[in-house]
Amino acid sequence: MRIVSWNCNGALRKKLHLLEELSADILVIQECENPAQTQDAHYKHWATNYLWTGDNKNKGLGVFAKPDVRLERLNLDSGGLQLFLPLIVDEITLLAVWTKEADSPTFKYIGQLYKWLEVHKARLATPKAVVIGDLNSNACWDVWDRWWNHSDVVRELEHLGLHSLYHAQTGEAQGAEAQPTFFLHRKREKPYHIDYAFLSEMLQIGARISIGATEHWLEHSDHLPLIVDITPDNAK
Repeated sequence: MRIVSWNCNGALRKKLHLLEELSADILVIQECENPAQTQDAHYKHWATNYLWTGDNKNKGLGVFAKPDVRLERLNLDSGGLQLFLPLIVDEITLLAVWTKEADSPTFKYIGQLYKWLEVHKARLATPKAVVIGDLNSNACWDVWDRWWNHSDVVRELEHLGLHSLYHAQTGEAQGAEAQPTFFLHRKREKPYHIDYAFLSEMLQIGARISIGATEHWLEHSDHLPLIVDITPDNAK
């Protein structure tokens, strides 16, 4: 099973051809239009098997899958937190993420995920679980007197048996990533690692992660896609 997460930086309807080469079974796309409200016939026809959430029809969070992949939304109260799309993909519990400022004076970005986990973390305590997406966060921005830092969220996920596949694969520490996933204002001199895939221990066996090439993707978005390959036996 191949899961791809990509913040498309809007106008996904114009970038569908880029996704074809990735051959994904599941696409987790941030900043995409709501297919149910689009005027673009091609985009509407392309999005035949999907779930979407958001309060802006032009920039939400979507999960798109091949026709033979079953998507089942988990109806968990978001409590106004943004943006989270929990679902079941075949036998995998998947939390698609795009953390936002959410007009919160305190719990912005990674704080939104911290608050979501406070309420719903038990739903991720399963043998087959994935948390994937744009967290807008990195350990380099931890604040010494804040209890919901990026590192705190990583530890909380690890307590649930979910580990960052990139860090497990590379051996790099959180906050010391050599490979960026995001370039502020698409400037190569402003690289950051803010997109992640956390997998349960069962799914991590034999799994691999790669990041799209900067020279290919940067002209289309400020984010590079995460490409996660899970071995077929573990995904069943």
